[in-house]
Amino acid sequence: MNMQVPTIDIAPFLEGAPDGKRRVAGQVGRACEEIGFLTIVGHGVPNESVEKTYRLAREFFDLPEAEKLKYKLRADGVGYSPLRGEQLAATLGDSAPADLKESLNIGTNLENNLLPEQPHGFKPTLTEYFRAMENLAGTLMCVFALALSLRENFFDDKINNPNSFLRLINYPNQEQEPLPGQLRAGAHSDYGTLTILRAENAPGGLQVQTRNGEWLEVGPIQDAFIINIGDLMMRWTNDKWISTLHRVVNPPRDRALGSRRQSLVFFHNPNNDAVVECLPSCCDADHPAKYAPITAGEHLALKTRKAYRM
Repeated sequence: MNMQVPTIDIAPFLEGAPDGKRRVAGQVGRACEEIGFLTIVGHGVPNESVEKTYRLAREFFDLPEAEKLKYKLRADGVGYSPLRGEQLAATLGDSAPADLKESLNIGTNLENNLLPEQPHGFKPTLTEYFRAMENLAGTLMCVFALALSLRENFFDDKINNPNSFLRLINYPNQEQEPLPGQLRAGAHSDYGTLTILRAENAPGGLQVQTRNGEWLEVGPIQDAFIINIGDLMMRWTNDKWISTLHRVVNPPRDRALGSRRQSLVFFHNPNNDAVVECLPSCCDADHPAKYAPITAGEHLALKTRKAYRM
């Protein structure tokens, strides 16, 4: 089968007509079951907010290293992680070298973040973008509920105090050849319910692994977001939906000096005390629950400890 990441217009869901909601939910459900990734358009997020966040993030990453390290990553996952500060492949037990990227992580409690003073206007821009992603994630969780034959508001009381993160990522030009096995981001699956990605079109990008083990390039589409489900949603659905392995590969060596790219990544997670257990629509006598219940906070902490080199 020639698998592709589908592009889905979610505007009919936002418009609210029952037929439109059912149609979008059906399309999203198929994508989550077949490959675990989709690209959405018609999402209603203003492109001006996205572009401003990109521009100021670039200015932040261009600051001297000493300035960025004033906001060094804390134990709660908030702050700046320098180049080679993360080893995503370690979450799967892989000993590949640390990733060729740097990042700035912003948590849900915006008053308790290490939000940089520079560049000018960064704090309000990050806050605006974070809130836009929260709203979009909430909409997508409603879509997920309908796709799973649940009431539309099923997840509302499980995500009303979410432990989500916005991560700004900078993949610099690769002046030196990477070490054997070293990637911009090692193969991994995401930890939570869903991820909302906005990526630049530059050499060395996102690849996702299909069910038959092939790596598929996922190129960004203008004004669109790439969505994938995470480990907790796969667990919630009793493995009916896939938390797909993905990675960010290195650029070809002849394009390495023009390969800088940035990504805006929103990781949506449930409330820390939300109990993740098999959904009623995902198990029966022939398909019993595979996993014991776990709180979202416990799961996230286990995964995060494996990834960061702190």
